[in-house]
Amino acid sequence: MIYPENFEQKIEFFKIRQLLDQHCLSPLGKEKVKEMQFSVSFEEIDVQLSQTDEFVHILQEEDAFPSDNFYDVRPVLKRIRVVGSWIEQNALLELNKSLQTINSIVKFFSSDGEKLERYPHLIQLAENIFVSPEIIKKIERIIDEFGQIRDNASPQLNSIRREITSTFNGISRSLNSILRKAQAEGFVEKDVAPSMRDGRLVIPVNPSFKRKIKGIVHDESASGKTVYIEPSEVVEANNRIRELENDERREIIRILTEFTDYLRPFLPDLLESYNFLALIDFIRAKAKFALQINALKPSFENRLIIDWVQAVHPLLFLALQKQNRKVVPLDITLEDRNRILVISGPNAGGKSVCLKTVGLLQYMVQ
Repeated sequence: MIYPENFEQKIEFFKIRQLLDQHCLSPLGKEKVKEMQFSVSFEEIDVQLSQTDEFVHILQEEDAFPSDNFYDVRPVLKRIRVVGSWIEQNALLELNKSLQTINSIVKFFSSDGEKLERYPHLIQLAENIFVSPEIIKKIERIIDEFGQIRDNASPQLNSIRREITSTFNGISRSLNSILRKAQAEGFVEKDVAPSMRDGRLVIPVNPSFKRKIKGIVHDESASGKTVYIEPSEVVEANNRIRELENDERREIIRILTEFTDYLRPFLPDLLESYNFLALIDFIRAKAKFALQINALKPSFENRLIIDWVQAVHPLLFLALQKQNRKVVPLDITLEDRNRILVISGPNAGGKSVCLKTVGLLQYMVQ
């Protein structure tokens, strides 16, 4: 990043960057803010100012622009380039939601006549961006809206989970029967219920009665007033639950690995799509900041000239706004024949503010 040489202007430039950073929706946009550089290309400046100006109009006039789920899944996409790796379950949910956002943004900028006239630069930015409804469909066949693996993600997983449920219900019935008998004999309090310890269903028992129930002691409470016993009758069934849970994990990894193998050829295009999402986040942040300081796109030419009317130092504007005060605007003209301006006057007369306003606004434009 290129900064002004003057120390005070460097500080102000960092403050502008911090304000932009606060308007970003994700690390995607924040990265673009960090990479932001001073440009000397008239064409580049023209395009970027136009993009921001168009987004200002979107924020002011459009209600349907997608602004949710700007997840940065690029580190995940880069990691799964290795054959044999798989995408994690939580990352799959973020991938799904952010791909839906990218698709919605591209659809928003579909070049119908009206939008092409209003947002030509943003539409050009959205052209040829990779979108794949088929990837989203495949993800949604694997996970639900909460990111949980669906029972029917594969026939094998469905079968495993049905057996887990059946076995678990059998254990619950056995434990409840044992518990009722123990309560009737006074070994267990009337208000207790089976609980889970280390993934195994157990019965809470007073330590003085722990030998009255045949089984394995798995844990005791912090106070030592309760021990948790797995009755002998359910040990084998609990072991089966553990085996089935291991089978379930292996099948989920197989499903995720199979999907990752399908996804891998699309990774270069997907990474480009997330770069597009980063640019949209960055442009949106600039537009939000523009509205915050009542900024507008200036008329500018590819020659050495300053002709400003009612120019305002943006940071001073924000500081005084909090105090319900108004900043004094600046009119200034510099051109080929009159390119030097001497500013004089008493202390606190506005000389430094004038210089800082010119420097900072010019940097912001470029």
